[in-house]
Amino acid sequence: MRNVSSVVSVLALVGLTAATACAPADETAPGSSTAAASAAQCTKDSLPTLKKGSIAFGTDQPAYPPWFVDDDPSNGKGFESAVAYAVAGKLGYAREDVTWVRVPFNAAIAPGPKTFDANLNEFSITDDRKQAVDFSSPYFNVTQAVVALKSSPAAGVKDVAGLKGLKLGAQVGTTSYTAAKAVDPDVAVFNNNDDAKAALSNGQIDALVLDLPTAFQVQAELADGVIVGQLPAGDEKAEQFGIVLDKDSPLTACVSKAVDDLGNDGELFKLQKTWLTGAGNAPVLS
Repeated sequence: MRNVSSVVSVLALVGLTAATACAPADETAPGSSTAAASAAQCTKDSLPTLKKGSIAFGTDQPAYPPWFVDDDPSNGKGFESAVAYAVAGKLGYAREDVTWVRVPFNAAIAPGPKTFDANLNEFSITDDRKQAVDFSSPYFNVTQAVVALKSSPAAGVKDVAGLKGLKLGAQVGTTSYTAAKAVDPDVAVFNNNDDAKAALSNGQIDALVLDLPTAFQVQAELADGVIVGQLPAGDEKAEQFGIVLDKDSPLTACVSKAVDDLGNDGELFKLQKTWLTGAGNAPVLS
């Protein structure tokens, strides 16, 4: 969902295997400059990184949990930090071969040369962004969820039909807004999630629709917040996070191959369980 605002989030993985599984490895890597890469091409000695023998990852500052921990991407803690080191390992780079640079979110996806080889910062893969940058194969699928206060009539809802007639809210211009509008055509629109959270707290809306990672963070920030559940996937293509690279980067195919391999061998799912678990359960609303 992330556009220009930072996603501060915690995701519960209990019961969410299908929702958060890595995309199939045989899909063509979005934004990839080549269709495939061989193992021989994807080695530390062969890859034309910015600095020979090392790979530079970028992310924003601050970098938030659960994607990063203690605003220190180099510690390997947090889902995206762990994915970066896992990708580096697949390409033959040792931990000490990995460096990090800080790049504002919007600057990372703007046209022009990059100060990084690859960037992880909860970047949703979109056609518009692919005009300016490359994306790796997706490493995370995002779902939409509903947050309410325990005192709200939305708190006890068990299915989408139960949300009908309730006042929903969402941030303008996001996939959350699209999902909310499909349920409530008169959804309340807010410029940012802080405004939406305030509206939920003071009773202007009954429930708030957010991407699931952000939903768990908002729930934790509210004194009596509750995750009502996930909205079922609609007809639109699933929102997915991908690693950003320079447009037509010679590294794109190899980074995609590394992500695909991590998905195939189950490592991505293990990393999800390690870093994206613990905030609670989020059932899928029928």
